[in-house]
Amino acid sequence: MVILSVFGTRPEAIKMAPVLQALARRRPVVRSVVCVTAQHRHMLDQVLSLFGIVPDIDLDLMQADQEPGDFAVRAMAAVNQVLDQVRPDMVVVQGDTTTAAAAGLAAFYRRIAVAHVEAGLRTNDPACPFPEEINRRVVDVVARHRFAPTQAAARALRAEGYSRSSIHVTGNTVVDALQYVLRRTPPERAARREGPLIVVTSHRREHFGEPLRRICLALLEIVRGRPDVRIVYPVHLNPQVQRQAREVLAGHDRIQLIDPLPYDAFVRLMASAALIVTDSGGIQEEAPALGVPVVVVREKTERSEAVRAGAACLAGTSIAGITGAVGRELGRRRPRRAQRTLFGDGRAAERIVRIILAGNRQRRRGRQASD
Repeated sequence: MVILSVFGTRPEAIKMAPVLQALARRRPVVRSVVCVTAQHRHMLDQVLSLFGIVPDIDLDLMQADQEPGDFAVRAMAAVNQVLDQVRPDMVVVQGDTTTAAAAGLAAFYRRIAVAHVEAGLRTNDPACPFPEEINRRVVDVVARHRFAPTQAAARALRAEGYSRSSIHVTGNTVVDALQYVLRRTPPERAARREGPLIVVTSHRREHFGEPLRRICLALLEIVRGRPDVRIVYPVHLNPQVQRQAREVLAGHDRIQLIDPLPYDAFVRLMASAALIVTDSGGIQEEAPALGVPVVVVREKTERSEAVRAGAACLAGTSIAGITGAVGRELGRRRPRRAQRTLFGDGRAAERIVRIILAGNRQRRRGRQASD
């Protein structure tokens, strides 16, 4: 079976790495071909190196200040040529990026089966997150296998009318990746005397402009009101994020603005935090697995499981909402129960590959019987 995996961003690479490792263990039954679009060039390369992934095909499509529509056109055309070259039996994509949507559509137009890792996440708001909410719906529409990370994601897919046989609850492969990193480099906890460390990430496209400014102003208010708090903010490389974060936050002695870290170093940083403030989707899954509470600076989240379990709180993007949520989380006196298996047990990738191969064997037997 020839399986083509297509991805292009750092989060996709993190979540696809365990799947690629599981596929590699199935040689020679599987021929695994890896294609990267390099939607995010530098940040992608960090993860490829960490997990020892050497792409068979590197499309190198990233351009400065690229817009989603322009990238989608280039990615779809390029992936279409790859399909001609590789002739896969199945295309595997992950999540909700423009790469995933473009590759899924390209495969669909060629009548090639699509497997969607991390299917079924929903906010039911096309503008939040943008453009991810529509990207993931597009992939779910064309997929043969819909690998839901949680029961909530599976329920969302069933509610939209997808066949139960196409929906598989596997856990999220980010937990597999996190456990792999922690086995290699166990983190060290920060000394108590240093005071609470807050780790921040914010990069969502729908937050460019005033929402990101409010998030940054809230961070300033937090450190001014809490002299014991320190903030470390790895700032996304997008020029708009860089400009706004540095305009508001640069120069404060307890706010450290740094370049994005390699994934293993970032995992160690998260594990040392008292609290994480983020608009990232993946970190909402990683933080509970590390036992670290998270404040989500978004209006809506597709990871509602973490909010219901008390592992995360949804703060919105107002200054008062963010400062209030952070204050409440830092003020908790009772120990927080770690929700370490909320998004998986570290075996999601094995389940995914097993289901793909079982489905392939079943279809082959069906073809042989009809012949």
